[in-house]
Amino acid sequence: QVQLVESGGGLVQAGGSLRLSCAASGRTFSRYGMGWFRQAPGKEREFAAAISWIGGITYYTDSVKGRFTISRDYAKNTVYLQMDSLKPEDTAVYYCAAGFVRYYSDASDYNYWGLGTQVTVSS
Repeated sequence: QVQLVESGGGLVQAGGSLRLSCAASGRTFSRYGMGWFRQAPGKEREFAAAISWIGGITYYTDSVKGRFTISRDYAKNTVYLQMDSLKPEDTAVYYCAAGFVRYYSDASDYNYWGLGTQVTVSS
């Protein structure tokens, strides 16, 4: 089993930055791919970013490319999402996910999920 706890969310003005953290515990954390998803009120959960469990290959949805950066610290069992140049449309609950995944943008391919952290961007 893997347990995930997100932190770092908050309220920021448009153009500002936040760094989300996902602290993981479990026997096989380092073997899993990790992803960040987000969900705004009334909308479906959407893929934001992911990083592979081997090679550190990163994936991003088009709307965050050039603004968000995902990284992984194996020694600390932590995944980060650095968010720069935030926009009001980035407002959502952000969820960290883990799993032995092949399709990193598919939420159904992840086995473990955190409870989420709220990100609110004001205009």
